[in-house]
Amino acid sequence: MDSNKKNTMETQLILIALLIGLSAGVLSGLVGIGGGIIMVPALVYLMSYSQHQAQGTSLAVLTLPVVILGSVYYYYECQKIGTPIDLKIVGLIAIGFIIGGFFGSKIAIAINQDLLKKIFAIILFYTAFKMLSWDAMIIKWAKGLF
Repeated sequence: MDSNKKNTMETQLILIALLIGLSAGVLSGLVGIGGGIIMVPALVYLMSYSQHQAQGTSLAVLTLPVVILGSVYYYYECQKIGTPIDLKIVGLIAIGFIIGGFFGSKIAIAINQDLLKKIFAIILFYTAFKMLSWDAMIIKWAKGLF
């Protein structure tokens, strides 16, 4: 692989990781959800992480304030099974999360409480559909109708 292609891939990886952290931070500040509800699916679908690797990465982002023991366990177990948690990605997502959390909370304060409840419900509903692969099932069912 040539140097330019490698640099482009690294730049894309950095941008994706920062955007995942930023999105998780904004939504965390906006509707008070944990970052995992955003980070785990984003890491699985956007960065092709395994479920364990994505969950461990999500926990590692929050390591110091909340879940250091779970993060350390995931870190060592993921290393053993060949899907290590990339601490650079953890750091990049954490930066985005901090900034996003600040702006998300500012947005949340400005939004009507009823609208905020609806936004929260839609995010949870969408995440459930994606994680259960119901979106693909519905698309397959709809294509069968025509």
